[in-house]
Amino acid sequence: MNKRLLYGLLTVVLGLNLFFGSQIYLSRAATSGKDDAYPNLELFTRVMETIRQHYVDPDKITYQDLVHAAIRGMVGTLDPHSEFMEPQRFVTMKDDTEGHFGGVGILVGVRTNASGIGTYLMVIEPMEETPALKAGILAGDRITRINGKSTDRTTIDDAVKKLRGKPGTDVEITVLRPTTGKEWEVKLTRAAIRVDTVKDINGRREFPVGENGIGYVRLRQFGEPTANEIEEALKKLEAQGLKALILDVRDNPGGLLDQAVKVSEKFLPRNQLVVSTEGRSPGEKVEYRASGRTRHPDVPMVVLVNGFSASASEIVAGCLQDLKRAVVLGEQTFGKGSVQSILPMPGDTALRLTTAKYYTPSHKVIHEKGITPDILVPMSAEEEELLAIKRAPGGPEGLPDARRDAVRNARDTQLDRAMDLLRGITLYASPASPSSAPAKAAKKTADRKSN
Repeated sequence: MNKRLLYGLLTVVLGLNLFFGSQIYLSRAATSGKDDAYPNLELFTRVMETIRQHYVDPDKITYQDLVHAAIRGMVGTLDPHSEFMEPQRFVTMKDDTEGHFGGVGILVGVRTNASGIGTYLMVIEPMEETPALKAGILAGDRITRINGKSTDRTTIDDAVKKLRGKPGTDVEITVLRPTTGKEWEVKLTRAAIRVDTVKDINGRREFPVGENGIGYVRLRQFGEPTANEIEEALKKLEAQGLKALILDVRDNPGGLLDQAVKVSEKFLPRNQLVVSTEGRSPGEKVEYRASGRTRHPDVPMVVLVNGFSASASEIVAGCLQDLKRAVVLGEQTFGKGSVQSILPMPGDTALRLTTAKYYTPSHKVIHEKGITPDILVPMSAEEEELLAIKRAPGGPEGLPDARRDAVRNARDTQLDRAMDLLRGITLYASPASPSSAPAKAAKKTADRKSN
């Protein structure tokens, strides 16, 4: 009886071992199949050849078309910021960073409809002396079609790709002015466009110092000229007796990492950590520190942010906030804190691949979280649209009377709050205080105002 029981137990144990062993084997085999290059490449080439032989429209199935489409699909599954750049897109990206391109001269943004369903393409700002402004296009206008194709649910990249092109070529757009309901088509001839990445409070490059010695600098993006342009702006402001500074990165989509570091270091001591990156490989773990070569006096600062402040904008805001060098005011930022490396590929193409994430000096992650302001001052979409029209070239001209009055009376509550804060700080900080006193005063005042 004991032997029978023993044999029975051994049989059960052996059966369990065989069962679980087979499951582990099958699981490993499946995993190995997923990560085995050759069988998967064989599947890819077989599908491609099957399409080549049997698809009904042979004009759409060149090897280049199929491979590029496959790569776009492959990279598109990774994250929203990685992409395969075909030659024209690669050129557009380089033009963005250099600050000049062939286009019609408008800054556009994608906004959500009032219903919360769907999006539309809005003109944020027509640039001075450009085809768009000369054609009467105003901030707040909506572009409903480009070359006859609807912009409903379009992306910024898609819109930019269609609007830009070689100077002298034409693009036809359909414009809707929400204030009047008027919709019309206009043919624009592209021209060489130069983008000033740094502007003053009037949308120019004069940089006057305002009441109480408060200066204002708006960063529209972080391109190759940005550090030099902000250096010029700060020198102009300091020559007029700058006592406090507002750095406005609202609606700034970001740009070059090195320019974010160079902007931040203008307000920081030598060797101070600005931002760090971490990725899969040890080579992606990098610290970026202030050089100390272009540091400016420690005047009190406010950084203005909103939900469209992203990437390099968040690096600057997060760094200056972490180090108590500035008070961040406005709305939660976008949360795009990942590093995209540009990897050139054959055929004048390139791979824009996410390889690391950004971390603030205190090692807070930016990606998918954003920067939380010290002082939360929300603004509605209507208020933002009115202000975009007010500060753009052309302003409210051409609008109906009621709308024109609304634009003229529009208040930038975030900027007003920043001005109030800095007025209080400049009055609080006595002339005999050490250089660090303004920053400490800024923090104390911010703490009081945020309650």
